[in-house]
Amino acid sequence: MAITIKQLSAECGLSVSTVSKALNDYPDVSKETREQVRAAAERLGYRPNAIARGLKIGRTFNLGVLYSDDSDSGFTHSYFAPVLNAFKTEAERRGYDILFITNRMRRVQMTYLEHCRYRNVDGVCLVCCHFEDPETVELISSDLPVVTIDHLFHNRTCVQSENRRGMVELTQYALSLGHRRIAYVYGSDAAVTDIRLTSFLRTMREANVSVPEEYLVPGWYHDPAATRKAVERLLALEPRPTCILMSDDYAALGGMDAIRAHGLRIPQDVSVAGFDGVPLLQMCKPSLTTVEQDTRRIGQEAARQLVHLIEQPRTTFPEIISIPCRLIPGETIVPPPVEV
Repeated sequence: MAITIKQLSAECGLSVSTVSKALNDYPDVSKETREQVRAAAERLGYRPNAIARGLKIGRTFNLGVLYSDDSDSGFTHSYFAPVLNAFKTEAERRGYDILFITNRMRRVQMTYLEHCRYRNVDGVCLVCCHFEDPETVELISSDLPVVTIDHLFHNRTCVQSENRRGMVELTQYALSLGHRRIAYVYGSDAAVTDIRLTSFLRTMREANVSVPEEYLVPGWYHDPAATRKAVERLLALEPRPTCILMSDDYAALGGMDAIRAHGLRIPQDVSVAGFDGVPLLQMCKPSLTTVEQDTRRIGQEAARQLVHLIEQPRTTFPEIISIPCRLIPGETIVPPPVEV
């Protein structure tokens, strides 16, 4: 049988009110009393009643997560999986559980907001979704505390990588090694894509290097097959690029396969780079040149910001939090081959 707070109070010889304050770190309870109560709680196996706690302070201690991945990679996604794991770990550390928001419950259609109301979540993190979808906009426009990852909404907190800086450093690195024919297979339509593409083009322009329109090829994030086709188009050009930047590390696998299928060597004939910093690809030979995104900090900060919005709404304001990226030189970009 579960131990009640009344039984715990009797064991400690303290009032229920004092025990409750000790368990919740109230400042008007001494350190000695807090330690006494926690030791007794541990000894007796006392666990606070989450439902009663929630009713008392008007919260459920549940955080909603909206995650809809077009590549169907689920929770194996090389970028979003570690972000979600870090978000979950930080949420649990702060006493919250997470549940995933959907618009389909037991074959009953409901909007994202309706599902949030149904589950009575305290707040929502939008990790990956169609941000322009009417249901997403409805959720963003509601009175629920919301934090987004990698997408800016007016008057909402956003946690994002420094995508602009990351792409600038990657492009400058390729330029510094002598590349001038640099192509870019960019990702699907999204705010992150716009930032990276603009940063690439601006960096090339500032270096007085022109980029032919055919060197810019749309691809799809986390989709090696689509990237393979995009790179095949680039390899058919004359002159072909000496360096190809891919939308992300996982998609780059398809592009590298296309290069090898054409009888070309990486990086001796064609240099390549990704974006994300997937650890596994750093173990391959040659190790992939890329920009590492700090997925742990992104997920951790998203959870921290969402809890702050929930627990301290009057002293927390929406802000844009940019997490630094890191260039990993790798082995897949070298100086371009000498033409004879």
